[in-house]
Amino acid sequence: MPPAAVGGAGPTMGRRQAPAGSPAPASRRGFPWRRLLIAGAPLVAICSAGVPYYLLPIAERVRHPFHAWLRPSGYIGQSAGLLALALMLFLWLYPVRKRYRSLGFTGSVAGWLEVHVFAALTLPLIAAIHAAWRFGGIIGLGFWAMLIVWLSGIVGRYLYTRIPRGRAGLELTREEIAAERRRLLDTIAGETGLDPAVVDRTLAVRPARAGTGWLGTLRQLLADDLDRRRAARALRVLLRARGAGITPRAVGDAVRLARREMALTQQARVLEATQRIFRLWHVAHRPFAIGALVAVLVHVGVVVAVGATWLW
Repeated sequence: MPPAAVGGAGPTMGRRQAPAGSPAPASRRGFPWRRLLIAGAPLVAICSAGVPYYLLPIAERVRHPFHAWLRPSGYIGQSAGLLALALMLFLWLYPVRKRYRSLGFTGSVAGWLEVHVFAALTLPLIAAIHAAWRFGGIIGLGFWAMLIVWLSGIVGRYLYTRIPRGRAGLELTREEIAAERRRLLDTIAGETGLDPAVVDRTLAVRPARAGTGWLGTLRQLLADDLDRRRAARALRVLLRARGAGITPRAVGDAVRLARREMALTQQARVLEATQRIFRLWHVAHRPFAIGALVAVLVHVGVVVAVGATWLW
């Protein structure tokens, strides 16, 4: 995966070979929210169109024209159930990929995580459509367990992206982080013509705030996110004030590199604490995921046994 090209008068990043252990460029590390919105649009449309049906009591739903389509065993409801089951089984392939390095030919761990998160974010809505927005019995247990997994997954991805990683998804050492920071500072100075000392001073991060434990670490991570925005704005203003010789694209690329450099500095300060929280998150996340899977498999077994499906 080649680094993103940096525009401007200086040499482009696209012509350099980045170190093997260096992090992926910021432009390639962002989550594809646009794709998620596109994928979620049909689900939102189904829910919006089905509001009159979903608001009816169970006894009155059978007379609604949407009943054959939106009931759990209906055409749309059953299809959503099959899709939810397929996605839930697919989500368990990510831990398998992480565990076995021999599966590296299927893609990087970071790439698998992106697909894993993408699928997981859509799963609760698909399951809700299948359940016709009524959550009772064992399917209700499975849905609420799934929702807890969904919420904890958002926190988990936030923590994951706050641990510096290489292109293969492996965590970077402190030496690799320091080398990457120096490379980014030199690149920003070379591309913008600014003195390296000015760049370093503009992007200097504030000292870590006092605070211990997982709550203090989370507060520090959130504060660092806000500090990066502040420093990135200051660099953008400085570059625009220089005027000639720096194109808008070069300004944008320099700011993206600056955000990455500041992130490495901030993340290195709380690296061990973030890693501890991430390990604790794993311990809490997995039991709920297993519980949701067991509940869904039991539900599927019962449905197949009683024949409440239009498939057979």
